[in-house]
Amino acid sequence: MGPILTTEQGVRQVQRRTVALLGMAQVFAGIGTGATVSIGSILAVELSGSSAWAGAVATVMTLGAALAALPLAALADRRGRRIGQVAGLSAALAGAVLMVLAVVSGLFVLLVLGAAGIGVGSAASLQARFAAVDLADPEHRGLALSTVVWAVTIGAVTGPNLIQPGTVVGQALGLPPVAGPFVISGAGLLLAAVLLFVGLRPDPLLLARELAAQGAQAGEHPAAPRVDGRAGIGPAGQAAHDGGTLVRGLRAIRGSRTALLAVAAVVGAHAVMVGVMSMTPLHLQELVEGPGASHAGHTASGDVLVIIGFTISLHIAGMFALSPVMGWLTDKAGRAQTIMIGFTLLMTAVAVAGFGQASTAAVAVGLVLLGLGWSAATVSGSTLLAESVAQESRVAVQGVSDMLMGAAGAVGGAVSGLVLSWVGYLGLNLLGGAVGAVVLAAAFLAVMAGRRQSAAA
Repeated sequence: MGPILTTEQGVRQVQRRTVALLGMAQVFAGIGTGATVSIGSILAVELSGSSAWAGAVATVMTLGAALAALPLAALADRRGRRIGQVAGLSAALAGAVLMVLAVVSGLFVLLVLGAAGIGVGSAASLQARFAAVDLADPEHRGLALSTVVWAVTIGAVTGPNLIQPGTVVGQALGLPPVAGPFVISGAGLLLAAVLLFVGLRPDPLLLARELAAQGAQAGEHPAAPRVDGRAGIGPAGQAAHDGGTLVRGLRAIRGSRTALLAVAAVVGAHAVMVGVMSMTPLHLQELVEGPGASHAGHTASGDVLVIIGFTISLHIAGMFALSPVMGWLTDKAGRAQTIMIGFTLLMTAVAVAGFGQASTAAVAVGLVLLGLGWSAATVSGSTLLAESVAQESRVAVQGVSDMLMGAAGAVGGAVSGLVLSWVGYLGLNLLGGAVGAVVLAAAFLAVMAGRRQSAAA
């Protein structure tokens, strides 16, 4: 490591370049995910010959992301963020190639394998937010993390809109038109992987560890943030390196109450968001076309599809468009305070959508608030998690958090259908509100404990 990198100015330069590179890579990588989500269900029905498999691509992508979280974290822990990111994006690139081959060959199994590869890429993109804070100043960690999260918006919005140009590309290459969008996705993923492989030097994680080791040798002990986000309860003690990534991550989380709060915030917000969001299209269809309209065999009308598309678009905008604002709020108001704001928004969202279930406008407003609450809770919770455990346990903890987050989304999406059939859309929202209330109470108690500790110091 050169002398310039040990200076405060040198580290800040590396940090600015790291955030910029990660943001650009997120834009290119997001195109792949957006295209797959948009036409994956159509291809699944076409290649399998049954509408029962319509959700296979989305499900496999979600499970692939959840299962890949720990291996990617373990790879980053050993080799650095650059290798971990490139490995995940390479898997997604392979997935895009398999998608093209699935269309050409008509083999459903290739489509499923391709979706799994795209899911691994999604896991890598999710972990990119932690790479943004490896070298960040404590005062700017939330903004750095949220900037990378915000970059997802561009790819997520652009991806679905490349379907029509993609068909032109497919025809130009002599492929079936529907394969064209995956060719564009593969090109974006290749650009993202090359960008990070070439540009992410020095590796932010490895540099942060080297700086921490130098500080320890010099007898420096940087203050850890308190649970109130301004100063606080220190991280857990130095965790041992014995055991795998899962064991080390769980051990470190159990040893830090701020890490427990952070994981609860990220996992809880994701479960509530996915559970309510995934069932909203069915509720809107029945609301507009009458009870039973969403049963198998009934095709939604064009008007309903427009309403559903507009509502989900507003929801996605709420999730990502204001991420930098949530990052700024995390840095200024405090980590736990922003978690409280996020879950207050989530509880408001489910109340508006649930009690206003008879109005498409009320449901749309509720979905926007749901996205904003998810954004606030995820940005602040991820920032708190990144600074709540010892340096050598940080990547393992982040991998466990992302694994649990993915699992919560998968379970939330699966269980929400049963809940909707049992207690209706209002009951589904009230259940989400109950989950939010538990995490909100935990965040409030944590803030109070932090203030009492400050007063006693």
